[in-house]
Amino acid sequence: MRLFVALSPPREALAEVAGAVRSVGDRWPELRWIAPELWHVTLAFLGEVPERALPSLTTRLARAAGRYPPMTLAFAGAGAFPSATRANVLWCGVRGGGTVLPKLAASLAAGAHRAGAREPERRPYHPHLTLGRARTGPDVRELVESLASFEGTPWPADAVHLISSHLGPHVRYEPVDAWPLTGRR
Repeated sequence: MRLFVALSPPREALAEVAGAVRSVGDRWPELRWIAPELWHVTLAFLGEVPERALPSLTTRLARAAGRYPPMTLAFAGAGAFPSATRANVLWCGVRGGGTVLPKLAASLAAGAHRAGAREPERRPYHPHLTLGRARTGPDVRELVESLASFEGTPWPADAVHLISSHLGPHVRYEPVDAWPLTGRR
């Protein structure tokens, strides 16, 4: 099964982002916009994970989540990977969490790897909400600039979710499990 671990922001926070994007998105037909009901903040992409690894994986992910405290996060600004001049991914930034958020992501990825999932990413963790994708690498500097001043309402991040991804003409995400962030500050 194809899995990832993510934060699931509240609907109200996602609605704010959707409103900001709606006001500027129509002018960018080269972007494939991600449906808001699929929006999440990825902490660790695990790829294809054998079903036999699931018991160990859930134990390790629960243990990792339990080490970290809940956080207050907010969506803010925008950017693009690899750059705004040739974007493959347009994203909205995530603010808050200090050093806890990247450490949580690394701990979840390491636990998943020990349980039999893929090797953790070697790039630094950059929390974001993927808004759209492009194959052609368009210049989206004007779009990024128009979203730069966006500041969403803070929201509580108090659990991590293991999600199964079903690809195809209609991408679908299915919750597998969730664990509270219960560590101390």
